[in-house]
Amino acid sequence: MSFFQSTEHIIEITKNLPISSTKHKAEARDRQAQLTKPPGSLGKLEDLAVWLAGWQGTSKPQISNGQCLVFAGNHGVVAQGISPFPAEVTHQMVLNFEAGGAAINQLCREAGLRLTVKALDLDKPTRDMSQTTAMDVDEVLAAMNIGAETLDDSCDYLVVGEMGIGNTTTAAALSMARFGGDAGRWVGPGTGLDDDGVAHKAKIVEKIFTLHGMKNTDPVSLLAACGGRELAAIAGAVLAARMRSIPVMLDGFISSAAAAALTAGDKLDVLDHCEISHMSAEPGHLRLAVALRKQPVVDLGMRLGEGSGAATATLLVRAAIATHNGMATFAEAGVSTA
Repeated sequence: MSFFQSTEHIIEITKNLPISSTKHKAEARDRQAQLTKPPGSLGKLEDLAVWLAGWQGTSKPQISNGQCLVFAGNHGVVAQGISPFPAEVTHQMVLNFEAGGAAINQLCREAGLRLTVKALDLDKPTRDMSQTTAMDVDEVLAAMNIGAETLDDSCDYLVVGEMGIGNTTTAAALSMARFGGDAGRWVGPGTGLDDDGVAHKAKIVEKIFTLHGMKNTDPVSLLAACGGRELAAIAGAVLAARMRSIPVMLDGFISSAAAAALTAGDKLDVLDHCEISHMSAEPGHLRLAVALRKQPVVDLGMRLGEGSGAATATLLVRAAIATHNGMATFAEAGVSTA
């Protein structure tokens, strides 16, 4: 049986999601207060440890079975000249992932994450969303279910990423359809557009918005109007993770936009189990992070995608776990607190 059976089923799921354990968060905070350091001196590392503790339901969280899911899809809107690269590059990069030659392969190895790459109908791009809806409802549900099904039964920490020529345009259109605003502030260079290319891209996103308008009633309608298969798969994986109380580290602009689709209906709390790993150099990501009320873990000027920023941030999550679990308390170390 499918995880997600209909639009109505997804709406119902979002009304009955598990929440973070206040008990274990309090225990983790209490432990932080007893460790041999000034209160708050490890900054974001302390916050990350408490975040993990709450969602994993333990005062001493671990990443024993971390998984990185990278979904790939192609986009019909590429026909509008919004990318300097052809759609064939999506498939070529998937082959590179499978051969172990991409950045995400190296970063997952260092971060101790099992990489799973899933291509979604690369020979069948979504429809051109500047002309009609990108997908039918059934296509969105199918992609969301693929995302959910790709999540390992043993997963205790999830990273999501993507590959898809044209998907920065999709992310911009999706973000604008969810939160409104000016197309020029949502778009950026993507894989290397010059200023004229970015201006053209903004016109296409404006055209998409004029055609579809605000889509803030439910995630499926939003993704059908101006989403992509890989974005829908990310949304499905993120929602399935929430159903199992698995903490999620989002990558950059595109995976953040995919997750943002789940907040349609003004349900920002659907993403309480998510952190944004890094502030993408893609301009729309800052605006999206503000709309989601989330502060990215780091800002390294990255804009690669693939889950690369999220895998990099996982190295810091592991540092947070190591200090939280491994440091001595003042009592254990015989250090005076007076």
